[in-house]
Amino acid sequence: MFSESNGEQMGGPFGRGRDLTARGKSPASPPPRGRRINVVGTSGSGKTTVARAIAKRLGLPHIEMDALFWKPNWGETPDSELFPRVDEKTNLPGWVLDGNYSRVRDIVWPKADTIVWLDYSFARVFSQLLWRTIHRAVTREPMWGGCRESFRISLFSRHSILVWCLRTYWKRRRNYPEILARPEHAHLRIIRLRNRRQTARWLAGLPTGTMTPM
Repeated sequence: MFSESNGEQMGGPFGRGRDLTARGKSPASPPPRGRRINVVGTSGSGKTTVARAIAKRLGLPHIEMDALFWKPNWGETPDSELFPRVDEKTNLPGWVLDGNYSRVRDIVWPKADTIVWLDYSFARVFSQLLWRTIHRAVTREPMWGGCRESFRISLFSRHSILVWCLRTYWKRRRNYPEILARPEHAHLRIIRLRNRRQTARWLAGLPTGTMTPM
């Protein structure tokens, strides 16, 4: 089952792993040496930043789901195109993928060995997301497929990422423990990180360089 414990071992070194809580206690053994890692968390939690850091630390390729999904002018990639692309990317022997796309969960999670869940407070997530949204709207920096955020789209439309965060934050926080505890996910090692300080400490404990297959 999914545990809310502070460092309780779940199923041995290659089993469900450890659940790190907001108490900030370090695990008794080194962080997991996974090679197929999915970083999840609500919009604004910093999934891409953390996934890039993990990939760099472990010498693994980084897969960004938003880059696979979004087309120019905020066009969406249809499932018929997205699924084969995700399947191909995750057929590599090692990777770090960031994204909550439930539509590809049945492709990604059977291949994954580790889930890193950024379960930060709403205040932290929303403030990060607000600052990021304003910055992107002001600078008009190009993102996936050359898409750009604007104040009209990001703040004042029904497609607002801030509204999306409000709609999904508590739902994901409530649903993830049940989803992760399902029998088909028993092979996954779950790392639940509750704040940025804890995440930084966990990242610092990861080994460096190209990993050997586990």
